[in-house]
Amino acid sequence: MIDFSLTDEQRACRKLVGDFAQKEIAPIAHELDEEQRHSPEIVNKYFEIGLLHYSVPEEYGGAGLGSLDGCLFSEELGAACGGVAATLGGNILGLTPFQIAGSPELKKELLTTHCSGPNLAAFCLTEADAGSDVASIRTTARPQGDEYVINGTKRFISNGGVASLYSVFATEDPQLGYKGISVFMVPAETPGVSSGKKENKMGQRATDTREVIFENVHIPIRYRLGEGNDGFKIAMMTLDESRPGIGAAAVGIARAAMEVATAYAKGRIQFEKPIAAQQAIQFMLADMAIKVDAARLLCWHAAWLHDNEHRSSKESAIAKCFAGDIAMQVTTDAVQVLGGYGYMKEYPVEKYMRDAKLHQIYEGTNQIQRLVIAKHLLS
Repeated sequence: MIDFSLTDEQRACRKLVGDFAQKEIAPIAHELDEEQRHSPEIVNKYFEIGLLHYSVPEEYGGAGLGSLDGCLFSEELGAACGGVAATLGGNILGLTPFQIAGSPELKKELLTTHCSGPNLAAFCLTEADAGSDVASIRTTARPQGDEYVINGTKRFISNGGVASLYSVFATEDPQLGYKGISVFMVPAETPGVSSGKKENKMGQRATDTREVIFENVHIPIRYRLGEGNDGFKIAMMTLDESRPGIGAAAVGIARAAMEVATAYAKGRIQFEKPIAAQQAIQFMLADMAIKVDAARLLCWHAAWLHDNEHRSSKESAIAKCFAGDIAMQVTTDAVQVLGGYGYMKEYPVEKYMRDAKLHQIYEGTNQIQRLVIAKHLLS
């Protein structure tokens, strides 16, 4: 039987995060965006309320919560600030390969330490010439005795300059393409690790996004995840797990834009009545509500499949793709409802629009999501 109800615990956690987001994040979202500033204070507060490492099993210091729980949190955080939400999302993303393929011994060694404080992780896959084409990565990992030596530069890395732990995808044999890729856990204090250029972004400016540089970085062989040469598979499993939460953050941005547009339409008087009385505006608001609700359900469904150990590659791609697209549509329409005011920074909808755009790009562009969906349909 289909059941759309949340547990009492889930409702309480969603309220806790929602209240936190509106009290601690929303009031400073504009300031963080203007200054393009990462907030360690918010990261500390994430940690204090048990949110920072929510997906990590309790035995390693996390909360042991599932993907659907993550969707609830991501929506509330996205509604407050897409950039601040991405800081938490980047941490969970960076830890997911470790949770999927790390040995119990390595998790006890590295993951327990990471989760003992307000530490951030980062997912290091993208390079200047390797975005959607993962097989083109040029970062190398060469075995040398009982170590690996990593060399290369990663680009557009969320939490790149503030993370204490990186999941790094590198090729052991470039001739093998994606079949030669492995993934390694690399502590940020390892000699040879540094952060490079800070990106000046259109939106989600409160997330620290940088190059991460690896120059003759020596790590123990035990820091490799999985069996070796299975990094591409681990990356795809990671993205299947993370995409519903990314979609849910987009839902949060769209929901917030819809709420601002609705309130504005009820209070803006033109031709001696609120513009909300105009059928043209009513239709725009109704379409926003349809898109937000549909996207939320797609994200919840994909997350539920993962939590119940069902294959969810297609559904995760659908959720991420649809949610990213409707976030862009809804925020654009919200700017339109506000008219000239919507174009001004004193109102939040222009920020929502800028923050929404990245949801059509990162963690696999929405064109790539459509390829994934089509592959499942045609196989």
